[in-house]
Amino acid sequence: MIEPKPAVQPSNPTGAPKKRRFGGTEAQIRSALKFYKVMAYLTGAMLLLLCAELVARYGFGQYLFAGGTDALTGQPFGFGFAQAEPKGVLGGFNVSVTVLIVHGWMYVVYLMSNFRLWTLMRWPFGKMILLALGGVVPLLSFIVEKKFHAEVEAELAANPQAASRY
Repeated sequence: MIEPKPAVQPSNPTGAPKKRRFGGTEAQIRSALKFYKVMAYLTGAMLLLLCAELVARYGFGQYLFAGGTDALTGQPFGFGFAQAEPKGVLGGFNVSVTVLIVHGWMYVVYLMSNFRLWTLMRWPFGKMILLALGGVVPLLSFIVEKKFHAEVEAELAANPQAASRY
């Protein structure tokens, strides 16, 4: 049976530097990095939309609707904001709720991309927490993505032998 190797080998008594090991090949890491980058930008954009929707809902009492009938006039309703309580649009498509649902599921996929990159890079658990916070703190996903993208590139360049598993 093959024994698993720790992410970082302990330094030897001569003081040689610790050898860096990754959990996959360079191609796998770059693929995970690209997937993470796409999901970070999509999740960050959806989070900003979600924040705008929450401000409209709780600050102004408005939902974003598409289609339906204006409850006051009986005229067809196109696209825009309408009263949340009492209902301003009847039978329309509630875009506000859709933003909530899409961001929720996108965040789940974002967490999967975080986990994949985290396991391949064999980072400490604290970095996984920071990656996960990127999808719930507005604008943080863009900042964290830039930081970790540069870190992955630097680690791959500094340790070219560490990614050759096969």
